[in-house]
Amino acid sequence: KMNRDAAKYRENIILRPQQISNHPEVIRRLGLIATNGMIEADIYGNINSTNVIGSRVMNGIGGSGDFTRNAYISSFISPAVAKGGKLSAIVPYVTHTDHTEHDVMVIITEYGYADLRGLAPRDRAQKMISIAAPEYRPLLEEYVDRAGQGEFLQTPHELAHVFDFQKRFVETGSMLP
Repeated sequence: KMNRDAAKYRENIILRPQQISNHPEVIRRLGLIATNGMIEADIYGNINSTNVIGSRVMNGIGGSGDFTRNAYISSFISPAVAKGGKLSAIVPYVTHTDHTEHDVMVIITEYGYADLRGLAPRDRAQKMISIAAPEYRPLLEEYVDRAGQGEFLQTPHELAHVFDFQKRFVETGSMLP
């Protein structure tokens, strides 16, 4: 559709070099609400937007870093699952980090949005679980409960099991048990 209507858009779109369009000062001055795609987000708001299962390059980071750090509101959007429900976009911990929880404000799936601004890690986890696919929510809640029993309580992680979703996918073809 974009290609078919390109002539119509030509009158309404102004293209600028990346040095201008992705310039931090321009992005801040315009007060943009920036929306980028993601492959996976973890329960604390870290984003992987480039690598499937941490090592298969899907796409480059592009200008998402410029817009995530400098936009008035930075958001990421993705379906909650991929591969027919075999891959969850919300996981205990991302296998590759392109954007840290310090820059990410809002994450959106078809189940709603998680506004993470100003939230402590445990509160972020609950918001993130609420936008995960329903079949993955109990697994994520179980992970948070187990991790909360450990010695690291600010941002609870169970290091022996942090990548269980991804390991299970590699071994069985699905993140679901």
